[in-house]
Amino acid sequence: MLQDLKWKSKANRPELEDQSQYHIRCRPGDVAKYVLLPGDPERVGQMADQWDEKEHIATYREHVTYTGKVGDVDISACSTGAGGPSTASALEELAEIGAETFIRVGTCGAMQEKIEPGDLIICAGAVRYDGTSDQYVDAKFPAVANQEVVMSLIEAAERLGVNYHVGIGYTSASFFCGQGRPGYNNYNQSFMDTIMNDMQKAGVLNFEMEAATVLTLSSLFNLRAGAIFTAVANRVKDEFAYKGEGVEQSIAVATEATKILHEWDELKKRSGKPYFYPSLLSSK
Repeated sequence: MLQDLKWKSKANRPELEDQSQYHIRCRPGDVAKYVLLPGDPERVGQMADQWDEKEHIATYREHVTYTGKVGDVDISACSTGAGGPSTASALEELAEIGAETFIRVGTCGAMQEKIEPGDLIICAGAVRYDGTSDQYVDAKFPAVANQEVVMSLIEAAERLGVNYHVGIGYTSASFFCGQGRPGYNNYNQSFMDTIMNDMQKAGVLNFEMEAATVLTLSSLFNLRAGAIFTAVANRVKDEFAYKGEGVEQSIAVATEATKILHEWDELKKRSGKPYFYPSLLSSK
């Protein structure tokens, strides 16, 4: 029972006496610096099954957390639930206990005709209609992925030989009306009719619901973040095909990208450089 737990008297950032966080129920030492962020709690176990070692850490509300190893690299995964608010709570608390690099791994609806269901999309930035990031910073502040995370995801996708696209996504606070779909009983407003067409013309690749929150908060907190999605729909052609293989591929790419980031981080440390750049590889 919540009332029986031993809380610290800190209303601004509530946590238990052992520093377990309010929403995710994890404490310092429970999570790695590299954290994968799926929305679906059931997908966390699916991710952990691809690791060499895994341990269930906590399950509370929509947040399921595992920590383990891929080779000699420590890795964690924590589900965020759907949308910006719960995603922000998870990211804040994971950062509080030591997480430094986040890769959002999810599904999306493509809005460019060339993207087939099952293809992967690596997010370089996001249009901020998530609603949550506006509570942190002016709306003109961009939601941009960290360049090292983007490069690691591209490298991982190439190594694994999957079909992928790189570009800007659109983060919506609504699955239905906010993405140009009619609401219940065919509810519609005129602005909904132009969302997808306008974004298509701007070259935006996909709709989803969390990336802008992850990217914006990570930038503000001086953390690293990126995102990769499996397209489960093509909105232009009105096709929906939830392909498990594509989801497995996005998890594999994110896991491989974590190994690559660890390698680059160690290389930066040995070289005394703050940022990775390709010619650093020749100094290994």
